Amino acid sequence: MLNSQESPNNSNASQGFFTTSFIALLKEHIYHFDTLPSTQTYAIEKIKSKTLKAPFCIHATQQTQGIGSRGNQWESVPRGLMFSFALPLASLPQDLKIESSSIFFGVILQQFLLSLGANVWLKYPNDLYRDTHKIGGILTQKIRNSLVCGMGINLYDSSNVPKSQHYATLEKSISANIEHLGFLSDFFQSFEKFISWKQIFSIYKLEFHKNNSYFFHFQDKRIYLKDTMLNEDGSLSIDGHKIYSLR
Repeated sequence: MLNSQESPNNSNASQGFFTTSFIALLKEHIYHFDTLPSTQTYAIEKIKSKTLKAPFCIHATQQTQGIGSRGNQWESVPRGLMFSFALPLASLPQDLKIESSSIFFGVILQQFLLSLGANVWLKYPNDLYRDTHKIGGILTQKIRNSLVCGMGINLYDSSNVPKSQHYATLEKSISANIEHLGFLSDFFQSFEKFISWKQIFSIYKLEFHKNNSYFFHFQDKRIYLKDTMLNEDGSLSIDGHKIYSLR
């Protein structure tokens, strides 16, 4: 049975981002499930029903109805890392626009994976790529006074013949060394290194050029990302319009 817990104290929230004690609280409230329809849906339901209070994390070994970008279903893979964590809005950096939270936490995830030796980059605004292949994604939603951030990463499955894998994954050597709960603990600990949106943006803008060959549709037009301008708040400027997503 899941028990609700107290929200972080005001001293943590007033500092604008995560302290050691805040991260410890988050790590103490990681809930594991063998199978869930969706960690994101489950976390949102717990917030709405007031069964759980942020911060907490929901992790599942398997998802049957995972949520992807633009509300699409995230295809289930034989082996993946799927989790959603909820944070109080008051704990987020004051210079972070909530619309850019997928970039914010996507960069933190990318930087953590880089520290493990992975070669990954963040495609605007919430897809994790190896070279030209998508291996994961980030989904953020504001629910009441919390931000729920869902993450999914395809891991290499050594039980499958490589040629039969029709999806891209994190590198084989790195996938083999990932123990899910240990990964989550170390990933959340890495939050301490990032203190502001400005810091995250300075990292992200250096790699934004990797988006240049990709396009999206806006007002019935095909727009290449190389023809947009990345603004300092994480939005894109297109023909006098400012957008925060590519829906």
